[in-house]
Amino acid sequence: MTSQVQLDAGVVTRCRRRVHLENDPDMREAQKAPPDPASEQRKADATQHRRNVADALIKIVGSNLMEIPNGPDVKASDRERVTLAAMQMGVPYIWGAVLPRDLTGGRRGGIDLLVKDTTGYVPVLVVRHKITDPGQGAKTSPLTIPLPHSSRVDPLRKVRPQPRDQLRLAHAQRQLQAAGYAVNGRATGGVIGMDADVVVWHDLEAPTWPGGRTALAEYDARFSDRLTVAITAATGREAIAHASRIVDCKTCPWWPTCEQDLKERRDVSLVVRGEDAVMLRKAGLSTVDDLAALDPSSDHVPLVGMPIGDAVTLAKAWLRDLTLVRRHETMSIPRADVEVDVDMESFADLGAYMWGCLLSGKDIDEPQGYQAFVTWDPLPCQDEARSFAEFWTWLTGIRLRAKARGYSFKAYCYNELAENRWLIASAERFAGMPGIPTKAQVKEFIESDSWVDLFGIVREQFLCAHGKGLKTIAPVAGFSWRDPEAGGENSMRWYRDAVGLDGSEPLPEQGERLLVYNEDDVRATHRLREWMSSDAMQSLPFAGDL
Repeated sequence: MTSQVQLDAGVVTRCRRRVHLENDPDMREAQKAPPDPASEQRKADATQHRRNVADALIKIVGSNLMEIPNGPDVKASDRERVTLAAMQMGVPYIWGAVLPRDLTGGRRGGIDLLVKDTTGYVPVLVVRHKITDPGQGAKTSPLTIPLPHSSRVDPLRKVRPQPRDQLRLAHAQRQLQAAGYAVNGRATGGVIGMDADVVVWHDLEAPTWPGGRTALAEYDARFSDRLTVAITAATGREAIAHASRIVDCKTCPWWPTCEQDLKERRDVSLVVRGEDAVMLRKAGLSTVDDLAALDPSSDHVPLVGMPIGDAVTLAKAWLRDLTLVRRHETMSIPRADVEVDVDMESFADLGAYMWGCLLSGKDIDEPQGYQAFVTWDPLPCQDEARSFAEFWTWLTGIRLRAKARGYSFKAYCYNELAENRWLIASAERFAGMPGIPTKAQVKEFIESDSWVDLFGIVREQFLCAHGKGLKTIAPVAGFSWRDPEAGGENSMRWYRDAVGLDGSEPLPEQGERLLVYNEDDVRATHRLREWMSSDAMQSLPFAGDL
């Protein structure tokens, strides 16, 4: 039986409501969020990365690789026919494959590379993110021999979990099976990552997913569900997928439609997201008002993300349009005689190009205020080692001067995960170079009480009805950013322009913009903790009074 719709691999990682909207004929003219410039840039970067990998493979395998024509004037149906003809001829490597539509299974789509094995074709995905970490156990083969039977257990790499990659491979595997060109035996798929030096091979039938599931089994369950949702939408039947706020909503083009729907219904997911919202609805608490009216000591709705009492308070705060609510009557934040606020700027997985610092507190014969340790050489680069070493040497000097004068010292950041990642990674990558600390020295610092994560303190001492991001919390303390477009996503675009990452002429004014942005970030953390330590906190609503 032919399916009424054909879906691509992306549906298995999209929410059910988005799948409905994409297949509902009545929503074709609906207003969508404009494309996010940062997201568009990431797509362009990924396209260029795939092009670079294709060019590298052509140099390796030469005429054994056939590239399927692509472009705005090339129809998908024509690309399908050419791909099918190439598989029928047994072409060893097929780049840019668009697989024949699986009209029975309801699948369409393509894969970056098809590799001919002895009995059929194996799908290979090309991605612009890291696919391994230091360790051992990953099955890899060099890019010079991109074949699954040439793989070995890598003694230096372990697989970095990337569920989306495996699900995309599973989709291509099912298409190959439907077309009759899959390999005999266990389903296997490869991934070429950002470094593009090896192919990591995944056994799609191995029980590596939670609960002992395989990637294929997980894919089959998700795809079957999304196909049912899509067919229901396409045929005009009553929707079986409804809006509920999740993390992905902030970047979804359908968010304007869903946000309006959620606000009209005063849906409980406006306060708690994901599985917690599902559980509350099952308990009959479908609106923010229902949740706000619940006895906060109730235990009949066990939540995953937070205690039920916190959820009730957040609902009350949302109804009063409060950004922050104090958990406790008095605030507690660690302070010191000498204080440094730190904010790091990185570009994707390529490196950390800036460490911005704001020194304040008692005088230790060091100029107070903001300074940045930065490299404007395009990442990745060796000059990054120089800027990191200068930052670490400066910070260590501040700590030692404070100690010599008998002063206490603390350094602050907002959400230490990013800073800690690049502190450790920089020590590992540039080990042995002048001024670079050892990994043990870095870990000693970040595990000490001298390193304070302000985000963790906000999470412990506040309930945040509209999120815990610095751009949301700091304005409550009276801080504002000078650049109206300040934000992590935009900073990525500014960095590209500042260093001429695309081969264009570097724009120094964008570098200045990044310095202003970074300085404002560290001043925001400084302002926030000063405010949290002041009497002004007492005017903030207390959870027990709501």
